[in-house]
Formats: sequence, C-alpha cells, structure tokens
Amino acid sequence: MKATRRTFLKGTAATAAALAAPAIIGRAQAADPIKLVSILDQSGGLDIYGRPMVSASEMAVAEINEAGGLLGRPVELTMYDPQSTIQLYTQYATQAAASDRADVVHAGITSASREAIRPTLNRFNVLYFYNVQYEGGVCDKNTFCTGSTPAHTVEKLVPHVMNKWGKKVYIVAADYNYGQIIADWVQKYVAEQGGETVATEFFPLDVTNFGPTIQKIQAAKPDMVWSALVGGAHISFYRQYAAAGMKGSIPVASTTFGLGNEHQSISAEEGNGMLTSYTYYEEIDTPRNQAFVKRFKDQYGGADAPYLNELAVRSYEGIHLWAEGVKAAGTLDRMAVIEALEGNVTYDGPSGVISIEPTSHHATLNAYIAEVQDQKFNVLEKFPEQKPTDTMQVCNLIENPNQSAFLFENGLEAAGIK
Repeated sequence: MKATRRTFLKGTAATAAALAAPAIIGRAQAADPIKLVSILDQSGGLDIYGRPMVSASEMAVAEINEAGGLLGRPVELTMYDPQSTIQLYTQYATQAAASDRADVVHAGITSASREAIRPTLNRFNVLYFYNVQYEGGVCDKNTFCTGSTPAHTVEKLVPHVMNKWGKKVYIVAADYNYGQIIADWVQKYVAEQGGETVATEFFPLDVTNFGPTIQKIQAAKPDMVWSALVGGAHISFYRQYAAAGMKGSIPVASTTFGLGNEHQSISAEEGNGMLTSYTYYEEIDTPRNQAFVKRFKDQYGGADAPYLNELAVRSYEGIHLWAEGVKAAGTLDRMAVIEALEGNVTYDGPSGVISIEPTSHHATLNAYIAEVQDQKFNVLEKFPEQKPTDTMQVCNLIENPNQSAFLFENGLEAAGIK
C-alpha cells in the first residue's frame, strides 16, 4: 500500500495510519529481519528518476536474500513514496527511524530531499546512504554518498569537449542548488583549461520556452553549449535547439542529459552527437554489466523496461556496498559498519569496482564519456576508480569525525573553493 499526500493532509491521526502502512517488499520468512528502508519518489514530478531506482533497489535486496541474507538473517525492504514532496521525506525519515527502527535508510533524489532526511537520521543515529549524482559537498560521518560528483564527471568531460570543440562555453542550467553549483564547477574547470565561459543562464524547472535563449546563443557564437538542464519540461530545450538548426553549428555537452531518459524521449536526429559523462551507462561492454542488464530487463518488462541510468545503478550498487560493509563488520552496529566501509570494502558491480573514500564518505567509481547515437550511448572513454576529489578538498572525516554539513550549499566560493 502506498501512502498518499491527501492522507497526510487529513491530520495527525490519518498521517500516523498512513505511515504505518508502507509498501513492504520481500517480507522475511524468518523472524527478526534486517530492516532496510527506501524513500524514493514513485510519483510526482521526480518519478521519472525515482521509479528505476526503486526497481534496482528491489533487485539488489532480492539478490542479497537469494544469497542467504546478511549475518544469517533476511533483509526486509520497506519502501515509501514521498510523491516528490519534501515534507513527506521528513515524515517518512522519522517513520523509518522512530517506528520502523530501520538498520539503514537508502533515500533521497534531490539535494533538498537529502537535506530533509540527513539531520533526521543523524538525530536517531540511523545509517544513511544517498545514492544519487549530485554537486558534492556533503561531509557527514553518518552519511555515505555513492553517487557521482563533479570530480567524477564534469572534470573529465570539460577537457574532452574543449579539445574537440573549442574553448568558449555557454552554460544553461536548472535554477536550483544543483544547477547553480554545477555551473560553478563547469566555469572553474573551463578556466583551468584556459577556456572562457561567455554566459550562464538559469531556468526554473517548469520553463519550456527556450527561444529567447537560443537567440542569445546564436548571437554569442560559443564553441559549445554546456547543459545542466533537469526534468521533463527542460527536454524542450533540445527539441527547440535542433529545430532552430543549431545542432550542426554549436554542439552540446551535458552531465544531466540522459538521467531522465531524455535520449529516448527526443528523436535520434535531435540527440545525435551530444557528449555526456556518467559513472554508468547501460551500454558498458563487460560480461558483468551485460548479465546485470539482462536480469533487470527480464524482471522489469523486457524491451519495455526503463533505460538503466546512473541513478538506478547507484541505488543497486549502494545497497550491495552497504551489504558488503555489514559482512565485513560482522554486525549491524552502526559505528562498526561505518568503520568497515572506511576500510577495504569493495563491491564489483555493473559499473565496475566501487568503494568508499574514507575521508569524505563518497564513492570511488569508474567514470565514462559517451556520445549519443540513435537514442543510445556509445561509450568512448573510461577513467578507472576516480576519487571524489571535489569534496575531499573540504572534508576530512578521519581527522574531524564530528563534521556534519552540506559545505557547498551556498556555492563554491563560500566553501573556500574559487
């Protein structure tokens, strides 16, 4: 059963009733299961990102249980749908910690949802995993970030496209924390490569008319456009850009295009030639990834199954990495699991080997560059086991384990990064 937003708006009693009825998947057949709570948007404006993450989470837990569970106990997955509403993230995080008594919570898509969850779970001393690509900067002993940060992707793609296309960059980005901070990173890396950012524009998530901006790009004559646009409404940019005849003259690079399956939502002609960078592509040509993709497609709709993007695989690998930490610790004790994950724990998943960089609690990951071709990604380059060097500049949880902050919240300059 899924709790609805209306349920919560009816008042405290109704809220309590709704919170008591989460979706429980893979209910333990034996007593005393290990409790893993997932809080991801399965409806609302962010469901295009959340639904593949939910499926990948289900698959990871099923695999752990099929292999005998953890510490001789099954893992029980409880799932909540916050419906793309921050208030519900806070309420479900409280439910997970106080009532469900979760052993671990894997949750959140946007930075806003993460920052609603993180302090709540810290108060209850419940281990937290954030499995989403983001702008970097979270430094928290209780939190592990398995998604990519700009050091994994933006730092790799900027020199690649500048060498290929030129040094003048025009940035278009979503107007919230992620887009603004990613724009900061792009400008920083472009400057370090001897390039120039000729303009930066931000757009609210519901903007669909990019005509005036396309005219500005035509007038500015950059060597490329860097897109950090996000969500369903912003897909309009790529269609309007192609319709204006711009694709052939000013190419586009992005580390957000494809996360919402945009490459399959627009035509091949509109998308061909764009360059992207992520820490996972469905097209990675390894036996482990091919077997993973086949299992996922067989289980979730065959040819109609969603494209497996970085967000889904980060969720899958994040759960498996936590499981490896529990195995290494030999206990569910929170601090013992944290110390194990800070050690030599690794998981060899579909994206490659993933581990935790101990000073930042962020993942060390393979990174890739790929070109869009006929609504698929053609992987061009691989960067093995890249560290989160952006967050490592401001975070050292070994020397200062009491750090608990989102250090890039007010931008890179405020965090001491020029």
